[in-house]
Amino acid sequence: MPVTLLGASEIRALAAELDVTPTKKLGQNFVVDANTVRKIVHVASVTAGDRVVEVGPGLGSLTLAILETGATTTAVEIDHRLAERLPATAAAHGVPAGALTVVDADALRVTELPGDPTVLVANLPYNVSVPVLLHFMETFPAIERGVVMVQAEVGERLAAPPGSKVYGSPSVKAAWYGPWRLAGTVSRQVFWPVPNVDSVLVGFHRDPEPRGDEDLRRRTFRILDAAFGQRRKMLRQALSEVLGGSAASASAILESAGVDPTARGEQLTIDDFVAIARAAG
Repeated sequence: MPVTLLGASEIRALAAELDVTPTKKLGQNFVVDANTVRKIVHVASVTAGDRVVEVGPGLGSLTLAILETGATTTAVEIDHRLAERLPATAAAHGVPAGALTVVDADALRVTELPGDPTVLVANLPYNVSVPVLLHFMETFPAIERGVVMVQAEVGERLAAPPGSKVYGSPSVKAAWYGPWRLAGTVSRQVFWPVPNVDSVLVGFHRDPEPRGDEDLRRRTFRILDAAFGQRRKMLRQALSEVLGGSAASASAILESAGVDPTARGEQLTIDDFVAIARAAG
């Protein structure tokens, strides 16, 4: 029996059955268009045998599209009502036993996942999208690639190159793990309720070799947070507190890292920030 997808009327009926009202305040929007969830799965290149983790499956629209490929899926859902109902929805739509595992938990607090998933696919709630992505990239090194749907503004930040207006702390932190790219736009009309913002797909691939250990990552992130916390200031001033306590000490460390002390954070790549962290010791 092939896996079938949820239609718009069934999604509304499920929501009514569970007394679930999606709220814009929480960034909740259910995808009610089958073509859209299939597009996300296609862009993510999910195939049979893949081990996928989905964050925030909701009523199961995207979940079923992932399972339709023959991939096994671990779905992390914070809402107990939704987590409890999802296995029954999957079974009713032809999902074979054992293909879906539901983890009833807050994605930001999850530290273990069954099956070591290698692909992340998600329609992320807008208010927690960046923290969730960074937590999963940090906590689950088996994740090699993925595609997420996020608010357009967030997606543009994640994929932004150095020097662009939206390049900031999230851009550089994401780049620690590998390259990110804008992978498509999504119409507001495929959501229920229709959101007030545009959405995009963002794809990523993890670098084959990590840039450094956890200690170096923490030091690098602390430095870049300081740099973007005062993004209009030159680095020798913005980083004075975290690099020795003075502009002079910061300048010396920056120069030893091969970075111009008069530059600003928005001009630096992730490799520049790593070099500063290494030079600071």
